[in-house]
Amino acid sequence: MMKRSISERTADILIYVFIGVLSLVCLIPFIHVLAVSLSGNSAVIANEVFLIPKDINFDAYVKVFNDASMMRSLWFSVFITIAFTALGMFLTICGAFALSRKRLKGRRVIGVLFLITMYFTAGTIPDYILMSELNLINTAAVLILPLAFSAYNLIILRTFMQNSVPQSLEEAAAIDGCDDFTTLVRIVLPLSVPVLATLALFYAVGRWNTFQDALYFITKSPLKPLQLKLYELVNAAGAQASVSQEIAGESMQAEEVVKSACIMFATIPIVIVYPFIQKYFVKGVMIGAVKE
Repeated sequence: MMKRSISERTADILIYVFIGVLSLVCLIPFIHVLAVSLSGNSAVIANEVFLIPKDINFDAYVKVFNDASMMRSLWFSVFITIAFTALGMFLTICGAFALSRKRLKGRRVIGVLFLITMYFTAGTIPDYILMSELNLINTAAVLILPLAFSAYNLIILRTFMQNSVPQSLEEAAAIDGCDDFTTLVRIVLPLSVPVLATLALFYAVGRWNTFQDALYFITKSPLKPLQLKLYELVNAAGAQASVSQEIAGESMQAEEVVKSACIMFATIPIVIVYPFIQKYFVKGVMIGAVKE
């Protein structure tokens, strides 16, 4: 084994330090919010909480779990995320497989049409008019259908199927009498698990964190997803700043504890899911990085 030079070891140390600092920048806000959510109101009022909770209690979480509207928004968000991800993956797989077949006539033109949608959009007002004309306002469908297809994800999966799935396997399957559907299910998809897991994560996290479409298209409380409820909670906390100074201090800080608990409440589901698909995600993001 070759001995590493001092400059190489110094570069490694600097890289590790940079990655460590970057990780702390990402983790510290999360740890701070967790600490605030577990702390007592008096400690938060005194600004004594940073990374370690003081006067630990779970009153804020009890309040969140006892809030029927918050729990309803949670389960509705879970349903929307699952349905959105399933539909998005179905459309992406079907489109990518078709566009990856060389015998599809006009596939280059179709690919360009999909690519154009990544650069141009009509805007919020035309979107609202369209949703209104389709009678999708205040329905669960308005949170699923408009964003359920991603041209970016389609291009990633199409490129993978073209470059990483051996054509010889598909030819052998055709000789054995397999049709396109059988080839897709039994050959292409099993070989595409890493990229499929990565795209599913993109769809799920994107839907879970999005609230602007709900803000524009949803006015009925039972249909408000969790992220919109958090948005309204933050706005309500900001509105309390106009209350008399004597009341505002304690009320705002008490609300800060509950708000932090709600943020953790919305973050934990994704944090729990991620480790189960992390190995696929790492493989998926590396696809195409190295080419033999």
